[in-house]
Amino acid sequence: MQIALTANGRRFDLDVEARRTLADALRDDCGLTGTHLGCEHGVCGACTVLVDGTAVRSCLMFAVQCDGAQVRTVEGLAGEDGAAHPLQAAFSAEHALQCGFCTPGFLMLAAGALEADPGLAADPDRLRELLTSNLCRCTGYEPIRRAVIAAARAMTPRA
Repeated sequence: MQIALTANGRRFDLDVEARRTLADALRDDCGLTGTHLGCEHGVCGACTVLVDGTAVRSCLMFAVQCDGAQVRTVEGLAGEDGAAHPLQAAFSAEHALQCGFCTPGFLMLAAGALEADPGLAADPDRLRELLTSNLCRCTGYEPIRRAVIAAARAMTPRA
């Protein structure tokens, strides 16, 4: 099937099988390998990307479902000038990654959530609920939580 999607501001015209996942299309057809595949069952969250602003598990979504969609991957998180996104800077500062395999999924999950609801980080229960939807075997989640809170502060316009 012929589809066109925009990933990180760049249009991709793809010829994909109907059963091809978005994760595979992003990695293999678009060259966006920051989207990691872990469980391939939608459990771990390593493949999380934003589709039209909503966080999705790209291993569970078919590429054909994204025909005409705006997709944002971890490669599109940094600013146009290459400056780190506040989440990327906070993850580094708070040591919120160790092996780094889950990091792209956490970054995109948090980016989508904070863009939709900047006050999310101020609610410990809601933040914990959000972050427990992705799996990390290295950090114990506390540095990730601190990083999201720090990034939310950095992203909040000063009055």
